[in-house]
Amino acid sequence: MRLDTKYVYRFISKKELEPIRAEVKDAHNMLEKGTGPGSDFLGWLHLPSATSKDYLRKIKSLAADIRKTSEVFIVIGIGGSYLGSRAAIEFFGVRNHKHARPEILFAGNSIDPDYLSNLLSGIKGKEITINVISKSGTTIEPATAFRIIKNVMKKRYTASELKKRIICTTTKAKGALCQMATMKGYRSLYIPEDVGGRFSVLTAVGLLPMAVAGIDIEEVIRGAADIEKKSSSSADIDKNPAYHYAALRNLLYRNGKKIEIGCSFHVSLLSVLEWWKQLFAETEGKEGKALFPQAAIFSTDLHANGQLIQQGERNLFETFIRIKKKGADLKLPREKENIDKLNYIAGRGLSFVNRMAYEGTAKAHADGGVPNMALIIDERSAYCLGQLFYFFQRAVGISGYLLRVNPFDQPGVQAYKENMFRLLGRPACR
Repeated sequence: MRLDTKYVYRFISKKELEPIRAEVKDAHNMLEKGTGPGSDFLGWLHLPSATSKDYLRKIKSLAADIRKTSEVFIVIGIGGSYLGSRAAIEFFGVRNHKHARPEILFAGNSIDPDYLSNLLSGIKGKEITINVISKSGTTIEPATAFRIIKNVMKKRYTASELKKRIICTTTKAKGALCQMATMKGYRSLYIPEDVGGRFSVLTAVGLLPMAVAGIDIEEVIRGAADIEKKSSSSADIDKNPAYHYAALRNLLYRNGKKIEIGCSFHVSLLSVLEWWKQLFAETEGKEGKALFPQAAIFSTDLHANGQLIQQGERNLFETFIRIKKKGADLKLPREKENIDKLNYIAGRGLSFVNRMAYEGTAKAHADGGVPNMALIIDERSAYCLGQLFYFFQRAVGISGYLLRVNPFDQPGVQAYKENMFRLLGRPACR
């Protein structure tokens, strides 16, 4: 992985970078030594290197069984319980993946009855397995979806068959979902207590759906472990791209850049950027602080908000994710009439056009007063995806400490829930 910073250092001097080096080192030490706020939720920090091959084999075996017996696999979860697996699956294009069976659907990420009704209509007559993911089992979005889908399944499958077709990913010893799984005999996978939801993509939360989609989870973990090793061994921002990124975005924030647009010219990265958005928003948005993360796919969104980025308020910067090695390519044919005036690029591949669109956009935005940098991964592979996941997890941990907030709690999430439960008339918990 490489961080291209040429369009950032127009706006930040090397001199400005020097004082933050010591802050990054302090943040690194707090992470590694577990002395900072939220240190009881650092289970993700060395998770990749601690993940055993036996554990991965068990997940792959379960995934193989699901593929044999199911036409549809439904992941029920919200936030970190589904964003990571969806990001991974869409990174590879699940509909075109070598394992086209089963179809993978997502539920429990909203309370929209139309969405769930349409999903249920689409799976009629199909063999299904569901994976409900929740630490508590009482989060209303996945809990309501689970109850409704489970009721549909009860009408079709015997109790013994349900035990095979309902998989609970939850805590090991407490919570309503853990209690239900034990009582009903559902198959279970466990989320480490010290890993928060938005950091859970490299646990069973993300790994089982990835494996069902045919993604090589051993390679995902290997990529993450390599970045873990490099990040743990050095707090020097010149040697550690994750720390360099964290330092630069914090300096830009201190200089008045309050919005970060995570963007790419690769459509396959859209859901990765949605996962990134939650990771950073929930980690940093506290105590009246934080950059506001926004995801965009270019050139599509250049026709939606490109004008604002180019000439609007100068309160934002961009972080591009680029893929170095081109995948599929299509050459533009030459036409005799040339009515659309495109013969000047006839014979060129769309990958070349896409790359020039990026180059032109990055320069135009920088010229217009928008700092931007690019994180470059080698290729669209499981290994590089694992690198990407861990890179951002490590970066946001450092970035949260640079902001002087607890990166690993989310007290504000409860506010809407309390109002909703009151309006719904939920009985007080005893």
